[in-house]
Amino acid sequence: MSARGHSHPTVPFPVPLGAQVVRDGVQFTIFSRHAQRVWLLLFNEAEADAPTREVELTPDQHRIGDLWHIHVRDAKPGQFYLYRMEGLAGQAGRHFDAKQWLLDPYALAVAGAPRWGDEEWTQPGVLPKNGARFPKGVIVRDEFDWSGDRTPRTPLGQTVIYEAHLRGYTARDNAGVRWPGTYAGFAEKIPYLLDLGVTAVEFLPLQEFNEMELRQEGQHRRDLRNLWGYSTVAFFAPHGRYARRGVTGQQVHEFKELVKALHAAGIEIILDIVFNHTAEQSEGGPTYSFRGIDNDIYYLMDPRTGGYSNFSGCGNTLNSNHPIVRNFIMDCLRYWVLHMHVDGFRFDLASVLTRGPDGKILPNPPIVEQIAEDPALRDCKIFAEAWDAAGAYQVGSFPSERWCEWNGKFRDDVRRFWRGDSGQLGAFATRLAGSADLYHQNGHSPLKSINFVTCHDGFTLTDLVSYEHKHNEPNGEGNRDGENHNLTCNHGLEGPTDNAGILALRRRQQKNFLLTLLCSLGVPMLLAGDEFARTQRGNNNAYAQDNEISWLDWALLEAHAELRDFVKRLIQFRQTHPSLRRPSFLHGPQADRNAPADVRWLGPHGQEPDWQSGSAIGCLLHGDGKLTGAPFDDDHVLLLFNASRHAVEFHLPPPPSQPWQLEFATETPPPLFHSGEGRLRLTDRAAAVLVSARA
Repeated sequence: MSARGHSHPTVPFPVPLGAQVVRDGVQFTIFSRHAQRVWLLLFNEAEADAPTREVELTPDQHRIGDLWHIHVRDAKPGQFYLYRMEGLAGQAGRHFDAKQWLLDPYALAVAGAPRWGDEEWTQPGVLPKNGARFPKGVIVRDEFDWSGDRTPRTPLGQTVIYEAHLRGYTARDNAGVRWPGTYAGFAEKIPYLLDLGVTAVEFLPLQEFNEMELRQEGQHRRDLRNLWGYSTVAFFAPHGRYARRGVTGQQVHEFKELVKALHAAGIEIILDIVFNHTAEQSEGGPTYSFRGIDNDIYYLMDPRTGGYSNFSGCGNTLNSNHPIVRNFIMDCLRYWVLHMHVDGFRFDLASVLTRGPDGKILPNPPIVEQIAEDPALRDCKIFAEAWDAAGAYQVGSFPSERWCEWNGKFRDDVRRFWRGDSGQLGAFATRLAGSADLYHQNGHSPLKSINFVTCHDGFTLTDLVSYEHKHNEPNGEGNRDGENHNLTCNHGLEGPTDNAGILALRRRQQKNFLLTLLCSLGVPMLLAGDEFARTQRGNNNAYAQDNEISWLDWALLEAHAELRDFVKRLIQFRQTHPSLRRPSFLHGPQADRNAPADVRWLGPHGQEPDWQSGSAIGCLLHGDGKLTGAPFDDDHVLLLFNASRHAVEFHLPPPPSQPWQLEFATETPPPLFHSGEGRLRLTDRAAAVLVSARA
């Protein structure tokens, strides 16, 4: 073998990193700056407790710079591999252990990890080191027939996001799929998604993660498993437990099949990805790869304690603005786009990406700019959860023009308004109109805002109107986990009830939230199952509930078909009316006298709203492009909202074109309305939408 690995014509260059199947064997390359000796371990079985072959990579023959590489002629796809590394022991921030097995950070698939419900993996407090249940990289030949695949490239203004957990979506027996809880099982639900009208599915993390981590914490949590997936073990590898045909590389093929099926239906796929921390946790946590490869490069270290900085709230923080880690992140994102054909990413706790080596917020963080400007990612949708667990909150100020933001202020202000909090009319109108207070001053558009009322983290929509307190006891943390500040209302009784009046009010409030979400400027995101009244029994942090608490109950679809049809009609209405999807902020007659007015805000009596103490408001969106200067013509849309605890009669403005027609009402039965009367009475806590069609 050549000393530098590229003088012999059949030996490839030592890039890219990972295990690359080449013409004559497999090229293995891994980064480590501070390792002094490296061993490659090859296995013929995923659950082998010892390698069948071990090869030492020597610095004089197998190292170029910080890259350790070797070409193994008789290695082949379907085999499994790991590394061991030796370095100076006891150096601050370094955790070399020559006996510790290490997973390649660039592994394209992982096998040998514990199975769902595995009772033999480990005892509480015992960390994985070596053996049959240590996850192993799979040598994968990256082959797939992508012919005919076309990424939808849905414009942001036409995007309706559906946040879902892949396993939980079809895990129940009543999901009606052949392969519950798998990539294939989710693909069977594509006709449902298509009929509902969503344009993008945003999956909770699908990268290989440690689903068994809670078993290490003691007997009281040994039966709980990490469901959500925010504990990444291998960032390039689709989660093997979601594959129906096996975990020895089949997961890569099956994930691609799902992507291709979604694209064929015109639905985009967005991955929630966790570049703020890893499954290795804090000091004393398990070692899978980064800690044993180059701990103080991959992680932010606290100079005072010598331990991990914890801006993620999960024990460690990736050193995302270090050049090596930046390269790793970019290689990973490009892989998911170029090889796996995904359409975008939602970055969990994205404010971590703005922190420098000292943990301070950078004004121009390199990784954020690099993601935004990378040529391979220019067509991707990029969403930031613009906060972290250490106090950074950057909603409205995340440092990039191209990134969209999860708008937590939309969630909170809309919840406050419909809960009936006083003084919320102005904040509610601002969120409805695209959050100009957050984005207009920076030259952005309403499409910067990802609007949501509920998401995986927190109450479902049904629980939002049924509980005033979290009920997280099944999580085994004494109900201390989860958010306490939920802005909820149970409307008279905590939890389930047979009281017809309470149930009617709760249903009305669900519709109020959904109508507000889908009629607001910005990009709406709907939590899967909210359209048919999914509940988690008051658990607002169900990350550990791989059971019927989290799994969607498809029997509810039949029981709440009317609510599901309401959501479907709202999505259709949004897509039909460009006034609700405009890429520019509204101009009222009082806001800018030099700009044409495309909105008019109304109080119940037809005059200026009572911005200080009012709780009812109307919003007239003018659709005439010639009048407003908008690049489209639309019907005129009148949105009416009453968050008060008494009925309100709205005096309607004269219809700009054809007579007003009632399109939506959240109260049942809908209010009686005759267009000639010019009045509409809304019951307490109700909303309505009227349309004056173009002539």
